Amino acid sequence: MNFKEVKERDQEYILPTYKRFDVCIEEGKGATCTGSDGKKYIDFTSGIGVNSLGYSDPEWVKAISEQAARLNHTSNLYYTLPDGELAERLCNKTGYSRVFFGNSGAEANEGAIKTARKYSFDKYGEGRSTIVTLVNSFHGRTITTLTATGQDVFHQYFSPFTGGFRYVEANNILSLAENIDDTVCAVMLEFIQGEGGVVPLEEGFVKALFELCQEKDILVIADEVQTGVGRTGKFLASEHFGVQPDITTLAKGLGGGLPIGAVLVSEKLKDVMGPSSHGSTFGGNPIVCAGANAVMKRVADDNFLREVSAKGDKLRSCLLCCGKVASVTGLGMMLGIELKSGTSGEVAQACLEKGLLILTAKEKVRLLPPLTITDEELKKGLQILWDVLS
Repeated sequence: MNFKEVKERDQEYILPTYKRFDVCIEEGKGATCTGSDGKKYIDFTSGIGVNSLGYSDPEWVKAISEQAARLNHTSNLYYTLPDGELAERLCNKTGYSRVFFGNSGAEANEGAIKTARKYSFDKYGEGRSTIVTLVNSFHGRTITTLTATGQDVFHQYFSPFTGGFRYVEANNILSLAENIDDTVCAVMLEFIQGEGGVVPLEEGFVKALFELCQEKDILVIADEVQTGVGRTGKFLASEHFGVQPDITTLAKGLGGGLPIGAVLVSEKLKDVMGPSSHGSTFGGNPIVCAGANAVMKRVADDNFLREVSAKGDKLRSCLLCCGKVASVTGLGMMLGIELKSGTSGEVAQACLEKGLLILTAKEKVRLLPPLTITDEELKKGLQILWDVLS
């Protein structure tokens, strides 16, 4: 099929919930992919932070292929090997006690919300179920995670939305304190607000938030769907702030290209969710977990994480030398570029035409390259971006 036929078929049969760029990606290797017309692109998106090891990493492909030939799926009524191995790796790396596996970031955040509310119900009874989230946050597209998202633009069309959420300004500890009352069971946050424009929280705010929540036995839920699994140069972004939330959610980069979500819980929460309190037919799927184990073997290594930080530093320093760049936000390989002129959408389109895939986040250009991107690929992509911005 030529591209015109591919596009027409897509538009006829698939719900138009995405505004696609005019390219069909057919294959990829490392941080380079190829369109149906044979044109090559440097990828600074990782499939929105998913392809942590890039396209078709040989070790990842080997792991999922061998697992697919051995056992593709069985229900969670039975024990399997890959999910247990992945759980052990995650808990040992992060210091959490137990983990629940689902299929996506939104599902992981739903699981975190349920865990927080059940903890509070078990300990304090009804009436203590409100979850405070931050203005400009993004937590998913299910009805509940849309409600948790602190952006009015998402609170349309699908009423009635789930109750029990309250919003406060990020980095405003007084506003947070004023909104903490006897109905609140948890505060949910992103250490870097990704979809909100790659906006990091201030360290002082984070420290004060944790102190306030600890004093009142209010749980802290960290949505690390985009920031986790090495994206910021640490395995978890919370490490940059010297804190450990009661619950951390992961997804995106953990699977390396296959759908997975994870809810990590602390020691005091490890027995909150019992049989029938939560579930997922595909959660902990053997093939997906085999791929995630291949990711963990690489990304959990401290030397690998130092390389991610170094690559992020190269990106940042180069971009800050460009006259059209006002500022660069974010950490590691999760960066947002504030432009002095033009729009992020225009830059993304111009980069596509020259052979570079990038993302946007509100008014900013957003970069989420594969963590394994080579220096050569990084240089090529930066040259294109520099040319477009200049």
